[in-house]
Amino acid sequence: MALTISHPFIAIEGNIGAGKTTLSRMLAQDLKAKLILEAFADNPFLPLFYDHPERYAFTVELFFMTERHKQLQAELSQKDLFQERVIADYYFYKTLLFARNNLTEAEYRLFQRLFKVLNANFPKPDVLVYLHRPVDQLMANIKKRGRSFETDIKADYLQTIQQAYLDFFRIQPNLPILILQLEDADFQSDPQHYQAIKELIAQTYPTGVHYLSL
Repeated sequence: MALTISHPFIAIEGNIGAGKTTLSRMLAQDLKAKLILEAFADNPFLPLFYDHPERYAFTVELFFMTERHKQLQAELSQKDLFQERVIADYYFYKTLLFARNNLTEAEYRLFQRLFKVLNANFPKPDVLVYLHRPVDQLMANIKKRGRSFETDIKADYLQTIQQAYLDFFRIQPNLPILILQLEDADFQSDPQHYQAIKELIAQTYPTGVHYLSL
């Protein structure tokens, strides 16, 4: 019997290099769902930020926030009768997490006020799936995909981002959050790994954080 995943709106999250976009594509194709992918490569300030983070942090985060808002507002407001399910490779709240990590206190306070206005009417996902990998595995994945603007990403930056996600999850009582401990699992090449992930996502979970392993 075919596996049924009933969650209408699934958000896939993870650190840089975790595989969230790859998994989102696979699930959307498998489930015949509407796919929302973050257009991060369209941010013209991203390479500048990696070279000079203090100078371009606010600019890069503001661009990300407005683009994510515009995309989600357009995609989530259109009901497709033939694609009732939605898979997104990000959750809008990631905007606030990266901003908190990259901005000064004064910049973050202003950014947070803007974020609250933009986030007011967005629906929450029915389940949030976070792909957790060790930082050394993230570094290996980043090196393997070879994006020029990611070559200077440091391990300590990834560790800080990862901790920001985990801290955020602890204060989200109204959302089921699945933290999938993937280690070096290659769900793109190994059908068993992919099937195991689908089986975990297909289950029904109460609100709160759930740590799961393949």
